[in-house]
Amino acid sequence: MRRPAKTRLAGTLAAIPICAILLSEAATSQTLPGQVLNNQINLGDVFAEQSLNVQTVSDGISATTTAPANSAFVSVQNADATMTSNQENSGQVLAHGVVNVSAYGGTASNITTTAVGNAGTAAAVEGTLTGRATQLNTAAVTARSQLEGDGAAFGDLSISTLASGNTHGLTLINGAMGARVSQGNTANTLADGGAIATYVSGTAAVAGTATGNNITLSGSQQSAARVITEQSSSGITQASKFTAYGNAYLSSTVATASANNLSATNEGPLLDVTSSQYNAGYVRAQAEATSYEFGAAQVGAHGVGNSALVGNTGQEVVLDNTQTNEGGGVEVIASLGGDTGYDGVASATAMGNAVTGYACSDCSGRMTVNNNQTNSADIGARTTVSVVHSGRSIVGVTTATGNNASFYVSSPTN
Repeated sequence: MRRPAKTRLAGTLAAIPICAILLSEAATSQTLPGQVLNNQINLGDVFAEQSLNVQTVSDGISATTTAPANSAFVSVQNADATMTSNQENSGQVLAHGVVNVSAYGGTASNITTTAVGNAGTAAAVEGTLTGRATQLNTAAVTARSQLEGDGAAFGDLSISTLASGNTHGLTLINGAMGARVSQGNTANTLADGGAIATYVSGTAAVAGTATGNNITLSGSQQSAARVITEQSSSGITQASKFTAYGNAYLSSTVATASANNLSATNEGPLLDVTSSQYNAGYVRAQAEATSYEFGAAQVGAHGVGNSALVGNTGQEVVLDNTQTNEGGGVEVIASLGGDTGYDGVASATAMGNAVTGYACSDCSGRMTVNNNQTNSADIGARTTVSVVHSGRSIVGVTTATGNNASFYVSSPTN
């Protein structure tokens, strides 16, 4: 059969109500600071769906499906400003991407599906931003990505599925920020799907991430931040990924579910974080993979009620952390199956509360921590590995922890 001329098939579908505000020195008066007031309320359902049906492509397939109910971006550059942002969503959100391949999916294919109730970003670039952001989500958020390739071959394959009730980013580049971010999620959040393929000659990376509430702070080039974060979740948070291959050279199937997640990292003189996290909902992470023949196969499932990472590769970290996990519990399942292969790894990690803090020893780093963790929910993890005939090395790791805390001072990596 003659292969068609080189092509790349791409599909992009987005349902994005966006509010974007940029303040710069040229755009503001000399009577700084500037002021930003953002109010967004979404009452209707938001959905983005697409389906690609493919026989053969040479380069690959790209399918991107995005559905946020409310989205806002505030940035200051060479300026100072204050911000107040309020976002509320009560409409169901769905992002669904399906790719069907009957013969050949190309050398590199990517499927990305994202569903978010409320999404916000605040950035300070060589400026100062102070303010308050609140987010409330009360309706289900679902993201599904699926590859149907029974009888099809692929080179490299990447599938990413992300669902979040509320997510807010704080970005600093040689900037300063003082902010308070409050998030509440009472609805179910689901990241689901997987992949079926007969042959993968390269790398197959399939990942699903579900969060009820998520806050990410990233500072660089001698930035400084002092933030207060408040997160409360009571819905079901689930990430589930299922893959089935006939023959896969390198494969990874990962599911990560967090009711409340905070990640704050900085490079500069100060990172001061006061964090409060409360979860009363059920958390489930499930990753299952089968491959009749495999080179290296990895399956990982990670589930946590409340998770916080606070680290500064600069001089000082101050952390006041309170985490409470109760109610539905945390359940994590990882499963790997195959007939014949080389290296197989499956790991399942379940935690009620987890916190990590670090500072830079090469910068005469100083760390001050006040940590309080309470878990009253059931925490369970299960790992299963089944190889019918032969393998070179098989590893299984299962960890279940009620409360976990780690604080250290270390040198930055180059």
